[in-house]
Amino acid sequence: MNILCTILLFFYKNKVVLPEILTSSAMTTAIARMELVILNLMPIFFLFFSSTYAQSKVYIVYMDHSVMPKAFSTHHNWFKSTLSSISENSELPISSKLIHTYTNSIHGFSASLTPSELASLKNSPGYIHSTPDRPLELHTTHSTKFLGMSTTSGVWPASSYGEGVIIGVIDSGIWPESESFKDRGMSRVPLRWKGKCETEQHFNSSLCNKKLIGARFFNKGIVANFPEINITLNSARDDQGHGSHTASTAAGNFVENASYYGYAAGTARGMAPRARVAAYKVLWKNKVFASDVVAAVDQAIKDGVDVLSMSLGFFAAKDKFYEEDAIAVATFAAMEKGIFVSASAGNAGRLHGTINNGAPWLTTVGAGTVDREFEGALTLGNDTKQITFESLYAGNFSGLREPLVFLNKCKSLKKLKNIKGKVIVVCKDGKTTTLEDQIEVIKNGSTSVISGAIFVTNDEWKDYYDYSFAATFVDEKDNQKTVMDYISKNKNPTGILEFRKTILGRATAPKVARYSSRGPFMRSPSVLKPDILAPGSEILASWSPLNKIVEVHSKPLFSHFKIISGTSMAAPHVSGLAALIKTVHPDWSPAAIRSAIMTTANPLDNTGSPIKDAGNFDHPASPLEMGTGFIDPNKAIDPGLIYDAETEDYVKLLCSLNYTAKQMKIITKTNTSCNGIKPSSDLNYPSFIAYFPSDFEAPHPGPKVVREFQRRVRNVGKERSSYIAELSGMRGLKVKVEPMKLVFRRKNEMLSYKLSVEGPTNLEEEVVHGSLSWVEESGKHVVRSPIVATNMDPMNL
Repeated sequence: MNILCTILLFFYKNKVVLPEILTSSAMTTAIARMELVILNLMPIFFLFFSSTYAQSKVYIVYMDHSVMPKAFSTHHNWFKSTLSSISENSELPISSKLIHTYTNSIHGFSASLTPSELASLKNSPGYIHSTPDRPLELHTTHSTKFLGMSTTSGVWPASSYGEGVIIGVIDSGIWPESESFKDRGMSRVPLRWKGKCETEQHFNSSLCNKKLIGARFFNKGIVANFPEINITLNSARDDQGHGSHTASTAAGNFVENASYYGYAAGTARGMAPRARVAAYKVLWKNKVFASDVVAAVDQAIKDGVDVLSMSLGFFAAKDKFYEEDAIAVATFAAMEKGIFVSASAGNAGRLHGTINNGAPWLTTVGAGTVDREFEGALTLGNDTKQITFESLYAGNFSGLREPLVFLNKCKSLKKLKNIKGKVIVVCKDGKTTTLEDQIEVIKNGSTSVISGAIFVTNDEWKDYYDYSFAATFVDEKDNQKTVMDYISKNKNPTGILEFRKTILGRATAPKVARYSSRGPFMRSPSVLKPDILAPGSEILASWSPLNKIVEVHSKPLFSHFKIISGTSMAAPHVSGLAALIKTVHPDWSPAAIRSAIMTTANPLDNTGSPIKDAGNFDHPASPLEMGTGFIDPNKAIDPGLIYDAETEDYVKLLCSLNYTAKQMKIITKTNTSCNGIKPSSDLNYPSFIAYFPSDFEAPHPGPKVVREFQRRVRNVGKERSSYIAELSGMRGLKVKVEPMKLVFRRKNEMLSYKLSVEGPTNLEEEVVHGSLSWVEESGKHVVRSPIVATNMDPMNL
């Protein structure tokens, strides 16, 4: 067991993902499932084998605030008294047990409790429910240009670059000295702002300005779960970089001459360069717990943020209800307050049902690529033709012609150390060696001799490639043959290695990133997730200079900017876009803003073809991978029609999931029950998913099934306008819309329609998809919604 724990903890701490070395469909699925199991069990194993597990555990406790005795002036005092009454150790101060008090996001508290104290608490007045505190996972210069954003026309000038909107970023804190957070050109702080910058270790409130208007930190939860943790920077200052990266992606100011060691050079800026930033630090030494995140959401609501950006989450076990997801419950309160919440879909990619943060009141964001590539180049001998390869190598290189030394499988460190003079070594795949083994041999070789290395490899997973030394990964068969033929035919082969090349416009983009998690979401499968795709791969943004960006020849390198990938990078793009929309439409609800983003998204790539899925051999992506498509900011501020939803609509959805009065109280914080409410799983959402139960015993294709959806849309375009329904074909299915035409006579008028999908129980494919577009007769607006029909059982993925 100790050996197993060591292996699992190594995978978790180092965020290792299994390399994709097999290409058959079955084996790819097997590997993906193994990756998913490892990545999502790590936090559980990590928590289980911590030294504190057998003693007290941290719980998030939901309380009924309406039964608070009048003797108490605040909920905090009531909770302290409640804990005091159940405490097993009267000498231990209650302040050591009570971790956070929540009043805005949920009603309750988090506390460290023994099993018997928890049992006693359950009999206390006002107790509703408790759930163990859980660990969560963290899920540039060019992305705004790729999105068509311009300083002369479109969304930026129309929205004043997000001026006046406040984005709260819940992450690893912020590096306040970054150029991205300077307040050049900013107006005064909005008078409605109630937040502040907390002065603590290496962070003074004077570091904040008209751009960075809030900085707080929350770590009582992680300290309670891991008393042995050493908090080395007890303040909102970012010592990891992730928080500065996401904050600057959402709302970073203009920074000229930004780059990552020469890559992606240009002017960096966030999606909403004039929006304000409030940072809420919850991540400590790459660990984060739900109790601290709920405290951050609670405070952000009180402070008065307009948008929340969350690039973290935990995997939704299929047997869990929403009350076990404290993040979903807390953000329900944010939605009620009119706060738009953008959340990352997760990085567990490739398989269906892997999505995080799929609550229907959140905007769930998947990651896509952009048309920018970072390359190095290899020149063989005197040939003028170069072999290019992906690279983010940040170290020095000579750029001179040097001898090539072929070491075959590169297994022998002794052979490597016997080489004389500066050379470029060449390694080739073998059945008895792995790419990782070869990399380790070269890294352990003499850096005074090796100028670089060429790896002739069939490993196509480029995310796994090592950039700690000058390396070329030649994985295309034609290029492999070119390299090996040149070496075999030349007695004294030579080569030149060059790096730091940024190529724009050549790549087909966007694609769904291979790591981006897929829907459906198991807690509410009737709502199609993810919602949207945004730039997430190789994004340049601000970084903390306290955290090394890479090691080159065992020496750490530091920078104020870094290029990283993940749905963590995609979510803040949507947060920034929401800020721009809110500037133009300050009275719109979170659902209305989400609708505008979704219905104007582009399902096509830059070649005019359907967006492809990099995690599925570049086959066309379905809405379960990409949502409605790739964000289109210039169109999103003027969508024509919107699908809105209020608290009542989400309550009807929860009732359709057979939630009890107790469960409803946890989420809504009221005495709402489903008695007298007409439950409906058919949320007024800008997308559709229909489940067709497979019946393999029935004669193919099986009996007919009809799925019906009711929707209502609000006219936010010109007063008098008409829209015609256009349907894209769905093979083997009959799709019908009634009526086929919507005629609006005034602005903000709402009209309804019905969509039905008819087909056999056994579909021709597991996932069939198409779309409904409401096309304005003037041609100005196209309001598009994806339609998915599937035989999948979301509870058995």
